Amino acid sequence: MSAAFPYRLIATDLDGTLLRDDHSVSPRTRDALAAATAAGAAHIVVTGRAVPWTRPILDDLGYTGLAVCGQGAQVYDAGAHRLLTSVTLDRQLAAVALAKIEAEVGPLRLAASRDGLDGEVLVGPGYEIVGALPATPFTDASDLWTAPLNKLYIQHPDLTSDELAEAATRTAGGFVTVTMAGEGIVELLPLGLSKATGLSLAARRIGAKAPETIAFGDMPNDLPMFAWAGHGVAMANAHRELRAVADEVTASNEEDGIAVVVERLLG
Repeated sequence: MSAAFPYRLIATDLDGTLLRDDHSVSPRTRDALAAATAAGAAHIVVTGRAVPWTRPILDDLGYTGLAVCGQGAQVYDAGAHRLLTSVTLDRQLAAVALAKIEAEVGPLRLAASRDGLDGEVLVGPGYEIVGALPATPFTDASDLWTAPLNKLYIQHPDLTSDELAEAATRTAGGFVTVTMAGEGIVELLPLGLSKATGLSLAARRIGAKAPETIAFGDMPNDLPMFAWAGHGVAMANAHRELRAVADEVTASNEEDGIAVVVERLLG
C-alpha cells in the first residue's frame, strides 16, 4: 500500500458518480485520479453499463486499465479492448422470472443486453432508454432469446423503479438477481451476480484486496460493492439506500465529489 495514498484500489461507478450529468469527467477529477495512480493506487471503473456502452467513455478518458461492466458480468481490459470474463443470464430462468413478475404487476416494457464486446442492446415497444445510447429496436419478444444475454431491463408504465424492483425481487428473486441502477433502470441479472462479483475478480488480477479498496457510487446497484470494499463513499446525489450504508457522503457528481475525497486522502 502506498505511503502517499491509503488505498491500493479506487473503484468508481460511472453514471452519477465519475461522470457529470453531461457524461464528461471534470479536469479536477481526472487530475485527482491521476495523482492517486501516480502515488501507487489503481483505478477501476465499475459500471452497470455493458462494454459497448462503456467503451466510448473509457476511450475518451484514455483509460487503459480494467473495467467491470454489466453490473459485474464483464471484466474488460480497456487497453487491449479485450473481454476477460463474461457471465451470461440463463435464458430459461429469465423467462420464468419475467412471467412471475408480469403475473404480479402486469405487462412490462423490455430491453436486453446481448453478450460480447459488440453486444447490442435490444429495446422493445415503449421501453425508454435513459440518455442517448445506441440500441436496436425489436417488436417480437421471441427475438430476445435468440442469442446469449448478460441481462434484461424492465420498466412498468405506472410503478416507480423502487416499486418495480421491490415487486420483482419479491416474486422472482429466487431465479434472478434484481437491481436498480437509476430511475428507469431496473435490471434482471444472473442469480448471485453483482458489482462486487466482478470487482473482486478484477481486484485479484491486480493483487488488491477488499480492505485496500475505496469505492464510490450513487445507486442501489452499488450496495454490494460497498459491502465488499473497505470504505464506501456515496455521492451527495446518491439514492437514500446507498447513503444509509456509506462510510461517508461526499459532494455530488456535478461538484467533483470523487476529487474532494481523493485530494483529502492524498493530503
